[in-house]
Amino acid sequence: MSRLILVLGDQLSDSVAALREADKSRDVVVMAEVAEEGSYVPHHPKKIALILAAMRRFAARLRDEGWTVDYSELDDTENSQSIVAELLRRAEQRGASEVIATRPGEYRLIAALEDCPLTVTLLEDDRFIASHKEFEDWAEGRKALRMEYFYRDMRRKTGLMMEGDQPAGDKWNYDHDNRKPAPDDVDFGGPMQFTPDETVEAVLDLVERRFGNHFGELRPFWFATDQEQARRALSHFVKHALPKFGDFQDAMLAENRFLYHAVVGLYINIGLLNPLEVCQAVEQAWKDGDAPINAAEGFIRQIIGWREYVRGIYFLHGPDYPRRNALNHQRKLPEFYWGGETRMRCISKAVEQTEAEAYAHHIQRLMVTGNFALLAGLDPAEVSEWYLAVYADAFEWVEAPNVVGMSLFADGGVIASKPYVSSGAYINRMSDYCKGCHYKVSVKTGEGACPFNLLYWHFLDRHRDRFSNNARMGNMYRTWDRMDEDRRETVLKEAEAFLERMSAGELV
Repeated sequence: MSRLILVLGDQLSDSVAALREADKSRDVVVMAEVAEEGSYVPHHPKKIALILAAMRRFAARLRDEGWTVDYSELDDTENSQSIVAELLRRAEQRGASEVIATRPGEYRLIAALEDCPLTVTLLEDDRFIASHKEFEDWAEGRKALRMEYFYRDMRRKTGLMMEGDQPAGDKWNYDHDNRKPAPDDVDFGGPMQFTPDETVEAVLDLVERRFGNHFGELRPFWFATDQEQARRALSHFVKHALPKFGDFQDAMLAENRFLYHAVVGLYINIGLLNPLEVCQAVEQAWKDGDAPINAAEGFIRQIIGWREYVRGIYFLHGPDYPRRNALNHQRKLPEFYWGGETRMRCISKAVEQTEAEAYAHHIQRLMVTGNFALLAGLDPAEVSEWYLAVYADAFEWVEAPNVVGMSLFADGGVIASKPYVSSGAYINRMSDYCKGCHYKVSVKTGEGACPFNLLYWHFLDRHRDRFSNNARMGNMYRTWDRMDEDRRETVLKEAEAFLERMSAGELV
């Protein structure tokens, strides 16, 4: 009797565990485009198109390699529009009762498969470098789960940029060299772009019909949709952008959406690229003298350090983690996160880019949209849903720790030792957003005062009981306490007025 081999839209890799376990001569691969997965949050149309197009191309390749594939397109009249229901339908057609699946990256889907009336075997997703057990063993007994120490273990395990037992250059981390402000000129034209073929065009037409009301611009669509294209995109980055990636990875420019960023995370997250092959390509460029050590180390740290670490956190802390709200922030997500008008140029530009590309780099997410959400006390559940919806690389295992933990401190300090908050000064130093803004970053109170300046002190004041004894925040509170009392009252009053106008839907 044949078994059903489930392959999800973020598991498009020959090396995925369920395919390795399968018998090509008798088992049936099941892949399904279902409305439930496209709409549990209002995913960006580009994100939906990427996954569906990549699924169709992967299914075609499996068939070419001799696999039997039962594939449900979204508009199939018999499509029952959920993963479990499609498994039940295919099981009845094939006379199968057993399903082999690779464990999904979201508790929502794990629970659905565990409740499926068929016999479902979930195999660990070993495309990652650290298994769940390895992370649990690393975390056991530690008072603080800091990424840096986990990252060092991953360097040792993989041997990446290691010289014996020591890190290359005798330093584990070159982050200090990777904080240069935005350059005057960027001599990189951006990530490699691909013209849609007939398969992709059909998907674009489908997404336009079914999800055209979702936030985000579908066209032009330029993402890679198969392994060969994704590898070309990686090679393009390594050759043309990696040498300057490290220096400017935290910089932001209003009219340059990519600077020297790779934009390959979305390909890794759906299986078109393997994380180790990506890191090895970057390491080889450094070994060949084509990229400096700070660029190579900084990039590799994002993959085998941060990416692996946040996955570990997500599965270590269980299904309630994405719903945490340690600071009890309740304010509703403002309409300008969905493209509504705002006078804050940094927010406007970050959202405009997100709407157009389903992409923004880590500092735009952390220190612009995330920083504002934390300062303004926005509801973490609403903010987290926004990030999950609007970015092409977002799946809950990676999105929730980055947003709930890193950006919003809603996990109470599991990931971050202090909240990542800043006034407008940081954004001004690292970008050109403040030039031409309605507000003036140099103005602290009164007419034209930058909202980030007001909200920064408002945040510190309202959470003083929690953070005043934090060793990394003492200087901030001492600065606040040295201010004239009248000035402090003015700051708090103007911050409150700004938040009230924002919550009322006024233009801010």
